[in-house]
Amino acid sequence: MAKSKLMIDNSRVRVTEWEFDPGDETGQHIHEYDYVVVPMKDGILKIIDNDGSVTLSELKKGVSYFREKGVNHNVINENKFHYSFVEIEIK
Repeated sequence: MAKSKLMIDNSRVRVTEWEFDPGDETGQHIHEYDYVVVPMKDGILKIIDNDGSVTLSELKKGVSYFREKGVNHNVINENKFHYSFVEIEIK
């Protein structure tokens, strides 16, 4: 299972560092806030949406992306190495 480390949680944002060993996953979850992901290194994550569709997402170190609240998915480390990203939720 992926490990999370809460870095900031106040009235405006929640910032969490996520760390994955190879094959680790977050488990199916729904995002309650809009969020930004900041990859800490290059790598590939497998995304399984609530409808079962699978996407391989190629991430680049420091190249952030934004998603709106309501995303329902499981995130899996597809790399043969440790992977991490920082998630910034906007309350």
